[in-house]
Amino acid sequence: MDISVVIPLLNEEESLPELCEWIIKVMQKEGFSYEIIFVDDGSTDNSWKTIETLRKKYLETIIKGIRFQRNYGKSPALQSAFQRTKGDVVITMDADLQDSPDEIPELFRMIKENKYHLISGWKKKRYDPITKTIPTKLFNIVACVFSGIKLHDFNCGLKAYDKLVVKNIEIYNDMHRWIPFLAKNAGFNKIGEKVVQHQARKYGCTKFGLNRFINGYLDLFTLWFLSKFGKKPMHFFGLVGSMMFSIGFTFILVLSGIKYYALVKETASPLIANTPYFHIAVASMIIGTQLFLTGFIGELIIRNSQERNYYQIAEELE
Repeated sequence: MDISVVIPLLNEEESLPELCEWIIKVMQKEGFSYEIIFVDDGSTDNSWKTIETLRKKYLETIIKGIRFQRNYGKSPALQSAFQRTKGDVVITMDADLQDSPDEIPELFRMIKENKYHLISGWKKKRYDPITKTIPTKLFNIVACVFSGIKLHDFNCGLKAYDKLVVKNIEIYNDMHRWIPFLAKNAGFNKIGEKVVQHQARKYGCTKFGLNRFINGYLDLFTLWFLSKFGKKPMHFFGLVGSMMFSIGFTFILVLSGIKYYALVKETASPLIANTPYFHIAVASMIIGTQLFLTGFIGELIIRNSQERNYYQIAEELE
């Protein structure tokens, strides 16, 4: 099979028939073999009934559906679909008609002919309010710095993947924003970008609020930490803990030296415990010890993890 189109959705019953017809028209024109996988993320409208109707209208081998019992989020929806895809190239797009299926043929060729692992869409011209576009730009700048991947639009729903990528990454929580970062961490480094058409929303309203930017930054830090220290937590906690302990211990030595010097010279000096530096020193030593032990516990957890020696192998000759 050439292409699997994955479409996560929440309360998009009005747009589904038009989107499905548009995708099928493009596929038939290009002569692709394909499947369309709709993932209903706990919709409360008639989205699932619409998907069932589309299956009856078109071939059941083309239209496939997954329905969650409740709303779990976009990341679980994508992960569930990725486990079931059969196409050599996987295309993800939103169900709100803001992503154009006309982009699919070129995205497919960029993966197959140019051997990209992942192509991310870039909505260079957006039809979103300024309250959404400005935070998005700031978000993407920070993402580029932390991930080392030069993309203008990390959060664009329109993306294309080589099938090896979707079968070798795991998306959880709200990590769908960071799929390029996940792919890079898994060793799929050939990541490209394509300017895609962005259309104004035709039906309904957006399902995402401003809290996605806060969650996005937290998820970014999590991914950065896991990519650097996921298999060696002691290298982070042990280093920081040792530095904190050393700072506190140095303060204690200096304070003790000052006290000893005062005793030798028989001059008056305040009690060490009465100085703020003593409390800073003790706090630093305690925090340093706790961080070091955190790294030690992290190492014990990693040692007993089933994936402690899991590494992705590109090729093997026997």
